[in-house]
Amino acid sequence: MKINPNYTTKEAALALYNEPLMQLIYKAATVHREYHNPLEVQMSTLISIKTGGCPEDCSYCPQSMKYHTDLKVQALMPVKEVVDLATTAKANGSSRVCMGAAWRNVRDNRDFDKVVEMVQEINGMGMEVCATLGMLDAKQAERLKNAGLYAYNHNLDSSQEFYKDIISTRQYQERIDTIANARNAGISVCSGGIIGMGETAEDRIGMLMTYVHMEQPPESIPINALVAVEGTPLEDQTPVPVWEMVRMVATSRIMFPESIIRLSAGRTEMSQEGQALCFMAGASSIFAGDKLLTTPNPEFNEDASLFNILGLTPKAPFQDGEQPETKVDEKVEAAKQKRAEQEARIAASKPKSADFEPRKVSVQ
Repeated sequence: MKINPNYTTKEAALALYNEPLMQLIYKAATVHREYHNPLEVQMSTLISIKTGGCPEDCSYCPQSMKYHTDLKVQALMPVKEVVDLATTAKANGSSRVCMGAAWRNVRDNRDFDKVVEMVQEINGMGMEVCATLGMLDAKQAERLKNAGLYAYNHNLDSSQEFYKDIISTRQYQERIDTIANARNAGISVCSGGIIGMGETAEDRIGMLMTYVHMEQPPESIPINALVAVEGTPLEDQTPVPVWEMVRMVATSRIMFPESIIRLSAGRTEMSQEGQALCFMAGASSIFAGDKLLTTPNPEFNEDASLFNILGLTPKAPFQDGEQPETKVDEKVEAAKQKRAEQEARIAASKPKSADFEPRKVSVQ
């Protein structure tokens, strides 16, 4: 992934961010058209495969067990249910599925085996598969890669300086280490942040500078606007103005010309005109469907209408990289075999109904 050499210092990047908005949008649109098709936007679907009960204390997140929200904790979804949701998403125009689990870190257990199987199944459908499961080590990353995982999402959220004000249960370096584990396994990286948490413009640029200093920046950079949820420490935050979203999208696009800039959480608070400006400034991906993990999101029909108005078309999968190969996973195969044996035993234990013949009635 390419980095714009004109913005490799924080001072230069901050000056870019603070340029007159119309000039900044024009610059970003020019870069976007050089590296991407401006009339294509990828539709992605985010599925919360395991909801709530997370031990982390991220101040923005209703899934933390430390806060009192209306969110109901749900165990890991069955593989078939996730695959069915992915099938529906594909039928509605999504070419990418991101599976999110409210875990602090991945554990080598049966739940992870099921996630690996989900990746295999959805990759087999010809869709890009992304996962956000918390921290993972090198071996777990390798296993996901072998299953066919296309991308791993692990957001930095903000700058290293502001990070400690919103999270205490996970260190900034741990996030960077997880990104490195995914990268070293050959998985593309999706990593971005949230604006509107009370951070400064310098914090926003500080997050982007962390990516500049990586050996390779993320292939995808999601830009989220905080969705303030009642019961979380940030419940009283004022919604971030759309102009700041446009400014952040444009700055990210110019600094990382080859990366996909993803317009993520907060779209329900944006007008169609605001979203159009984000697309003009370089956003080329949205999450479709009525929920974004646990927060509201525009429905498929609304997005289809917006695409029609703006003359946009959904982007096909694997335009920015080859489809991963799905390899055999011994633990998944063993689980499948065990399920098949259980189903066979249940079927064999059911009493067979006796042959039935209707009673003959003589008619006088």
